[in-house]
Amino acid sequence: MTDSPRHRPPDRVITSPGDRREAVLDVIRHARTRIGLSLFRCNDKEIFAELRRAVARGVAVEVLVTSRAKGGKKKLRKLWSALEATGAAIHPYTDSVVKYHAKYLVADEGPALVSSLNFTRKCFNKTCDAILITHDPDVVAGLRDVMAADCEGRPVPETVSPRLIIGPERARRQMTALLEQARSSIRLIDAKLTDPAMVALLNARRAAGVTVEIFGAKRYAGLASHGKIMIVDGRTAVVGGLALAALSLDFRREVAVIVEEPAAVAEVAELVRFVSAAAAREGSVAASAAGGTAC
Repeated sequence: MTDSPRHRPPDRVITSPGDRREAVLDVIRHARTRIGLSLFRCNDKEIFAELRRAVARGVAVEVLVTSRAKGGKKKLRKLWSALEATGAAIHPYTDSVVKYHAKYLVADEGPALVSSLNFTRKCFNKTCDAILITHDPDVVAGLRDVMAADCEGRPVPETVSPRLIIGPERARRQMTALLEQARSSIRLIDAKLTDPAMVALLNARRAAGVTVEIFGAKRYAGLASHGKIMIVDGRTAVVGGLALAALSLDFRREVAVIVEEPAAVAEVAELVRFVSAAAAREGSVAASAAGGTAC
């Protein structure tokens, strides 16, 4: 049967701390032949155990992992040791300039999972974050192409799905286009918004009559503001770890994803409403302009 939007499951977004770990485990658990996993941080024993079980049942597991991280070599050695114990094949990201921050998972020919959160106990339970699960074959193939390019030290193909926002090659261009296309509203959760060009563009959109709400505090309702989440015109969402900061836009391997499935966008909107309500209760109201929101 030819794959089409009518014949595949719709995109899903998971935001609840109680459901995020299980969403990742479920994708790993149901993989039949291969898993491609991109990690920045992981310290969750259940993730390692599920990867080990996947290898034991014959699934080829490949993991692409950062070779530089805050906390230094000791933390990286611990991560590598835990991954090696699963039996997975490990590939370090070795670009001498670009730092690695992409977080995604692809099982078989789908689904694919793009995450704003690290696979850590903290991010599963104590952060404001989101996970996108999609069966879109273009996204699945695109993530596999990105991973293959990064494992082999090649440029990312230009043919990768436009739904995937890829930093540093095209993230600035893609995010700029999304903001410029806004007609009624931009709502953004980003505790690291600092990029001068993005700040100027957000202010320009507000001056043009677009409602711009920026949630830039470090915590909301006891949850650390970690994910970078955006909704444009109530119809298009962006989920991922891509901050509107120069480092993130121009000097990091980042992967975020554009979401237009109505039910998935509605879940992102619910997260934004939760953050907005928490901000109002805590006296950290959204900035209507882009200034003064960085941390």
